[in-house]
Amino acid sequence: MHLAGDAWRTFFDSFEREAFRLETLNAYAMPDEDEEFKAFLETGELHIPGDDPWLTRVRAFQASGRWIGRVHVLVRPLTDYLRYEFAAYAHNVAAGEDVRILDLTDQPNPGLPDQDFWLFDDQRVVEMRYRPDGSQISRDLLDAPDLDQYRQWRDLALSLSVPLMEYSAD
Repeated sequence: MHLAGDAWRTFFDSFEREAFRLETLNAYAMPDEDEEFKAFLETGELHIPGDDPWLTRVRAFQASGRWIGRVHVLVRPLTDYLRYEFAAYAHNVAAGEDVRILDLTDQPNPGLPDQDFWLFDDQRVVEMRYRPDGSQISRDLLDAPDLDQYRQWRDLALSLSVPLMEYSAD
């Protein structure tokens, strides 16, 4: 089932315990980030207001006792987009999201997919589909995913990654 717009937000916000994201792309083409990304490239700075909708939601998840986190799998050198995303992630972390980095530059992939997904409450998987340029095709709630496989990928990614604030791309 495709999830878009209000249906996506309603579905997302309904998780009860935890929401985990695996990110695998070096760049995402998000039209609503274009101006912010351009400004970041020009100044090297990213200012996100405290009442940003995503940060507000993350704080609400945290306040209700729910965990939200992600692991971004990457290979250096960092793209301009990843540098921008790391600046945004710092705000996510301050709001309560557990953002982690798995740098595979000097090691083989340990068996993680090259597919982005969200795993909600160990029970529901939403596959995030993108074009080669990073623009989103769809978000699809999978009907009968191999939950053990997605849980293993999550656990592997978490165990091999480091918190964003400990990561150094040097």
